[in-house]
Parts: sequence; C-alpha cells; structure tokens
Amino acid sequence: MSPRHTHGDVQMLYRQKLCTVREAVDLVRIDDTVAAPIATGQPSAFLNALGERSDYKNLTLFSGLLIEPYAVLQQPGVRLISGFYGPVDRMLKSMGAKVEYLPADFLGWERYARIAQPRVVVSALAPMDEHGYLNFGLHAGATFNAFLDAARNPQRLAIGEVNRTMPHVLGLGRFGGNRIHISEIDRVVESDRSVFELPEQPVTTEDKAIAQYVEELIDNGATLQIGIGGVPNIVAQLLAVGKKGDFGIHTEMMVDGIMHLHQAGKIGNHKGVYDGFSVATFGAGSRALYDWMDHNPEVRMLPVAQVNDPAIIRLNRRMVSINGALSVDLSGQVMADTVGPRQYSGVGGHELFVIGAHDSEGGKSVICLHSTARVDGKTVSSIVKHLPCGTPVSTPRHHVQYIVTEYGAANIGMLTDGERAHALAAIAHPDFRDDLQTG
Repeated sequence: MSPRHTHGDVQMLYRQKLCTVREAVDLVRIDDTVAAPIATGQPSAFLNALGERSDYKNLTLFSGLLIEPYAVLQQPGVRLISGFYGPVDRMLKSMGAKVEYLPADFLGWERYARIAQPRVVVSALAPMDEHGYLNFGLHAGATFNAFLDAARNPQRLAIGEVNRTMPHVLGLGRFGGNRIHISEIDRVVESDRSVFELPEQPVTTEDKAIAQYVEELIDNGATLQIGIGGVPNIVAQLLAVGKKGDFGIHTEMMVDGIMHLHQAGKIGNHKGVYDGFSVATFGAGSRALYDWMDHNPEVRMLPVAQVNDPAIIRLNRRMVSINGALSVDLSGQVMADTVGPRQYSGVGGHELFVIGAHDSEGGKSVICLHSTARVDGKTVSSIVKHLPCGTPVSTPRHHVQYIVTEYGAANIGMLTDGERAHALAAIAHPDFRDDLQTG
C-alpha cells in the first residue's frame, strides 16, 4: 500500500470518485473527443449511456473492434474513428453511420491515441484491490498509456468503468504494472455487464489441412504468436498433444489455445526476452480463459509498444508468427484487411509480427489462407496473378516468408520473382493453377 494512503483512505477516495454512468456521460461535451479500448477493454455501460443524450454537435469516438452497435454512433454529429474494423464496425458503416478507418498498425494507433490527446479516455477496469489499484485486466494495448496521460492532465478526464467480471491480469512495474491508482482517476462508474467473450470459432476441412502444415513448421523451443480463428486454434491443439515443447509465448492477443498449451505443460518461456511468463497486449476468448488469466503469474499484460515492436519481437528465440490473409498475389504481396476497396478489418499487428518473426534467429513468419473464396456467389482463387489496381497492401512482398494453404506451404522468403510465382501457383487450388502458371 502506498505510504500516503491507508486502506481507509483508498476506500474514501473510491467513494468520492464513484458516480452513476449517466453522471459520467454528462461530463462529455457536445463537441468532445473520447477514446476507448478495443474489444474486451471497452467500457460498454458508458458507451451505451452516451446514446441517452442527443445533443452532440461534433463528438468523435476513437476505438475499434466494437463489441456492440452503440446507439450513439447512429446519431448525426457523432463519428467513429476505428483502428480495426470488426463485424459491428462494418455493420454500422453499411447502415450509414459516420465510421472512418485509421490506416495505422497497432503501434501507430497508440501513437495516434497519445498525440491526438482525446479529452476523455474511458476504459474497463477490474475491481480495486486493498492498496487502491485498479487493474486494466484484458487490455493494455493502444489506449493504456493514453489513459495514464489523461489521468495526469488536469485539463482531461480519465474515467474507469469497474467490471467485477474483469480478471486481474498482472503486468510489469517498469511499464505501469497494468494498473492505475484510484488517486489518479477522475471518475469511477460501476457496471454489472459481463466481459465480452469470443464465440467458438467454426473449423473447416481447409483449416485442419492448413494447421497440419503450420504445425510441421514449428520447432521445439519456438516462441509463438497465435491469434483467433480456426487455424491457430487447431495448431495449438496439435502442439498440445504432440511431442514438441519448451515453447515461449510472445503474442499480441492471449487466446484459449495458449491457455491449453500452458495446461499441457508445453510452455517454458525460455525465449530470450521477457523470460518466465507469456506476454500479450490484450486478451479475448472464453470465460475459462479469463479465469485462468486472473492473478496468474505465468501471464503478463504489457503495453503494445513492448509487445508489437519488431525490434523486440526479433529478440525472441525461434519466433514463429501465425497470421491470416484474404488474398496473396504471385509477387508475394499480402491483402489481409480489405476486400477490394472496402475496409474489412485492420492492419493491427500483422506486418509487425511478420517482420519480427522473419528477422528472429531461426524464426519463421507464416501467413495462412484458404486457396479459394466466394465472391458474389462465384468461387475465385485467393492466390492471384496481381492484386486489383488500387488494393491496399497489408504486408509488402519483401517481408513475406511462408505462405500456407490447404495444398501446402511455400517458403518464398529467398526466392526470385519468377521462383515465387511458381511456388505460390503450386499451392493454389488445382482448378486455378494452370491459369496462374501462364502469362
């Protein structure tokens, strides 16, 4: 406990700063800027209550990966700047809401959140401990330091939404400890909403085949970055029951598959940087995952600059990053966050981990995609001669190493342009190979 605050002091401070959600919302100006974390860090009670007002003239919300279609975003005079589109962001945009995408990776989103200095920063928090600290739980990403900045600036507001279902996830003291003291927060509200849980991901035959190829690429002692989706989930399952082990975890997102690897005794975390525990910058998954993460000394939640920086990622032993893509052309350019001109998801940590793994000693960057996709009711190849003119490239060709489909794995990292085209055509769907290999 801080020598300045007794247990009674922190309880009194908490009561002084506690207000209703509507009282907190009424602190927002009609032309304000408000920042909130993505996904599981979102203060959903506060964001829902914003919609109880209808007097906004130019309100801007900085967030992304929305977990609910907050009514405030359907009001005139309100816009969302999203760092990463999810299903809700896409739906709101299709309905005519003012949703704009910020073309930045996860590191860039943190820089933006701090440079833009939104006047109000709001975050979900775990309940206060006996020493007066409130934990950021499942999200230490791009708005963590922005929240601390706002808390220390008398001209700005830092509002914490305390959620008793939020796990207390440990951090590292030199990076803020994934917590903030009640004395630094401007207002606290309480929520009885359950923390968002990811629905179970469907698994396809193609996912299983891709996962088998990916598992074969992973060596004993590798440091892993895996995320959500069918392929990463199956890869984790295969590694959990297989003979390989002594893995480390350095990942953007903590997911159920990583928990299963820990429970199977496969994680040693002798990885070269942040040894002794698994690190991530946010987490999303099942309630079982959240319960496992709660006060677990094997897990640390760190700010995104400590997790997603390629200069840090590359220090890990045999770093393996596993990412997805929507399309790849024969030069190796990767389209992972758009569908034609339409923004579909976001850059996130895709290229950052591709670079970090590629540059790690003994490391491997792996990008997975189904060989075909359905577009306007027609089956098309996901490996194409050229990306359509004007397509935003998520990861450039010179950073790409392994590309994996259900038909095999191609290591194009040290291949010429002609050799790349041949290798990629060989793992395309058989119905499209002849066309890819000509002209």
